[in-house]
Amino acid sequence: MTDLNNYSDIVGSSTINDLHKIAGKLKSKRILNVNSTAVGGGVAEILTGMIPMLQQLGIDAKWDVIKGDEKFFNITKKMHNALHGTATELTKDDFEYFKEINQQNAKNMELDSDIFFIHDPQPIGLINEKKIKKGSWAWRCHIDFTSPQKDVIEFLNSYIEKYDCTVFSAPAFSRKLSVLQVLISPSIDPLADKNKELDDETIKKIVEGFGLDMKRHIVTQISRFDYLKDPVGVVEVYKKVKKYIDCQLVLAGGGATDDPEGMKVLAEVRDKAGNDPDIHILFLDPGSNIEINALQRASTVVLQKSLKEGFGLTVAEALWKAKPVIAGAVGGIPLQIKHQYSGILSYSIDGTAYYLKQLLNEPEYAKELGINGREHIRENFLITRHIRDYMLMFLYLLYRKDVVYF
Repeated sequence: MTDLNNYSDIVGSSTINDLHKIAGKLKSKRILNVNSTAVGGGVAEILTGMIPMLQQLGIDAKWDVIKGDEKFFNITKKMHNALHGTATELTKDDFEYFKEINQQNAKNMELDSDIFFIHDPQPIGLINEKKIKKGSWAWRCHIDFTSPQKDVIEFLNSYIEKYDCTVFSAPAFSRKLSVLQVLISPSIDPLADKNKELDDETIKKIVEGFGLDMKRHIVTQISRFDYLKDPVGVVEVYKKVKKYIDCQLVLAGGGATDDPEGMKVLAEVRDKAGNDPDIHILFLDPGSNIEINALQRASTVVLQKSLKEGFGLTVAEALWKAKPVIAGAVGGIPLQIKHQYSGILSYSIDGTAYYLKQLLNEPEYAKELGINGREHIRENFLITRHIRDYMLMFLYLLYRKDVVYF
């Protein structure tokens, strides 16, 4: 666990002092986070870093995970796709089973807290315990909510409207709701294994261990194998560029326990790649953070060709390493990238291929994008800012009855 004071060199001692002052108002309060998986995906990654830091600040912060079977997670994956705007059929039985699993979890979990912080749709039904459990309830949506499927959003709204507060990652995701909506963007931990500085020898050993040639261009996308990350489209981009510029492609990522589609997507990507020796498809074990760090640092350009995206923490990770990034102009990504200043926003396979050729041919321009991107992440998307935003929200939830509005 990283000492909170070690962040002073990055964000300044005044920022750390402010965190301690705010936390002092929360020291007697209990905060329970609930999501659907302890491993895989941005939510679990954020909570893994954030809970120990809140505890360092003297806050009684805990994290629990709901349990479900394969049927439940197949249903929630369909919900996830539907919320992202992909036409998906969910039956009455699906919705009833979703309710049943949430009810079972509510009975089996120790729901005793001052603040219940529920993440994403999978455990959203726990709010039904509000009528018998004391405390304030906040629902945190990490999903791209710009064009949700009507039946799914109406079903979820029946729960959302019961919360005291909702939290979204980008302004475009806000909804017409009767409850308070708060904008809090996710963040990265600059001192975590995935983002900390690595020496050249460590990078070289890891990257060459994957069979890559560091003397040639490396183009990388780090993501779960998910249709919405468009890994097949990334292979198409690479093939268009490879005709003109020698390069290697890395598609690296893993799965998540609440995502049953991952292995199917992985198989399709491997089929698309064929026998090209310069396409490296790496299915990484959970906790391969140093490996991901090294791959990003060794890359000439990093891609994040998402079709839909809640936020896209891999963009912030790559920018923090001063790497030029080309990413889909979706979800929370435009908050991280100002086009042609701190990175490149793209809308298509052809557009991504065009910009990739440009950055590979113009290394000074690519370097400038990376430098600007790193500073933008330092100012806006580090974990210290994220913790501050959450603590201020917690204070509002606890003392909102005492707030005077003018």
